[in-house]
Amino acid sequence: MTPEEARNYRFSTVAVHAGQTPDPSTGALMTPVYLNSTYAQRAPAEPVNGYEYSRTKNPTRLALEENLASLEGARFGLAFGSGMAAIHTVLNLLKAGDHVVAGDDLYGGTYRILEKLFRKFGVEITYVDFSSLTALDRALRPETRLVFAETPTNPLLKLCDLEEVALRAHGVGALAVCDNTFATPFLQRPLDHGFDIVVHSTTKYLGGHSDIVGGALITPRQDLYDSLRFFQNAVGGVPGPLDCFLVLRGTKTLALRMERHCESAMRLALFLSKHPDVAKVYYPGLPEHPGHSIARRQMRAFGGMISFVVKGDMQRGKSVAARTRLFACAESLGGVESLIEHPPSMTHASVPAQVRHAAGMDDGLLRISVGVEDPEDLESDLEQALRPRS
Repeated sequence: MTPEEARNYRFSTVAVHAGQTPDPSTGALMTPVYLNSTYAQRAPAEPVNGYEYSRTKNPTRLALEENLASLEGARFGLAFGSGMAAIHTVLNLLKAGDHVVAGDDLYGGTYRILEKLFRKFGVEITYVDFSSLTALDRALRPETRLVFAETPTNPLLKLCDLEEVALRAHGVGALAVCDNTFATPFLQRPLDHGFDIVVHSTTKYLGGHSDIVGGALITPRQDLYDSLRFFQNAVGGVPGPLDCFLVLRGTKTLALRMERHCESAMRLALFLSKHPDVAKVYYPGLPEHPGHSIARRQMRAFGGMISFVVKGDMQRGKSVAARTRLFACAESLGGVESLIEHPPSMTHASVPAQVRHAAGMDDGLLRISVGVEDPEDLESDLEQALRPRS
């Protein structure tokens, strides 16, 4: 099934079939893992079906790229060795003097690459809360070339109006880029709202089993695809074919897993919102969440990620994360197993404390990735971890 053919089918069907056909030589249903670096050519500069060298093109990777493009409703996909390799490739579209408007609550690695790498190359960056369109309007300049959003954000789960953000970016001639890792294309498709590029860490929900590291870029535009593909090949941050195979295995069950993640997360968010030792809960499914109405409008469900603040200081937050039994204390997210982490000391430790605090990140903040275990057991685990120790 090609990305064009995928438009005739619904999400779960596309997830299973897009980019994949039975192997013509054996009839194998699963895409073969092409563990080779180079390809025999008919004659000098006459490759077979465009295959010369696996950094440039690999059949397993091509199947994954077409699958991911189809899930986001686009023509073009590019796979990478990590989510950060994908983000780096997008930022390579910039030059000295260009201006980026980015969310003030981003994954720590995105903040790090903007501040430590691209700022020294002469790229200017302004961070704003995209949930405020007024703040976004104030930040945009004639030289703004890229608007980089996350929705929901990491880790405070802020929401932005995708259509309005894209309109404002295009109004100054900037590209609209959305990291859709938390939501996945099952819950929302930013390209349908006018965005130009979607970013994914395929390590997370798309892979879904905590056994690979990867990234992806999706775009409907031929010109952007050509530029990004040039950087993909020139820089070489591509995934190996086995990792591509494993992500393809993951996307087949994405819809099933996301339904369970979302259902269980809603239950746990309600539990945490009533717990006496929890000061605040961030979850778009709660009516009191500031972005709840946006989430209802542009998302299929509310996601499997929850952040919450425990009463007390940083040490109190760290101690709760250390006491869970089913929730593994670990970075990353989106696997079938539940995880808990303390962003100020883990995923966002590279963000200076004053920057974290300005964005609203409390020192007692915890972030959980709700897995597919029995939700009653997960609730009991959080209850015992939150229980005060004498």
